[in-house]
Amino acid sequence: MASARKIKESLKKQLEDKGANVEHFSSLIDDYLWYWNQEKAMQKDIKDRGFMFETTSASGYTIEKENPSVKNAVAYNKQKLAILKELGLRTDNVVIDDDDEL
Repeated sequence: MASARKIKESLKKQLEDKGANVEHFSSLIDDYLWYWNQEKAMQKDIKDRGFMFETTSASGYTIEKENPSVKNAVAYNKQKLAILKELGLRTDNVVIDDDDEL
């Protein structure tokens, strides 16, 4: 599994190879990693609590609720994809180095 550091290095390398290693795009990489970390946290919460979980309502009854981490994970993933699109990084234009893991 990739680490945040490896992902950041890979994205920066892709920008360098495109000649687009500028501050604005570097900032987007940081944003991408923030969303990546948030999505991982949501996935962990879903694994721990499931898609539905029991909680106590305001009136004191036990109720089952949808885990909000499910919707959040989807939203974070969409933002990550939007950032990759803004950076112009797609599977058909990736430059692969010999030391990149596939």
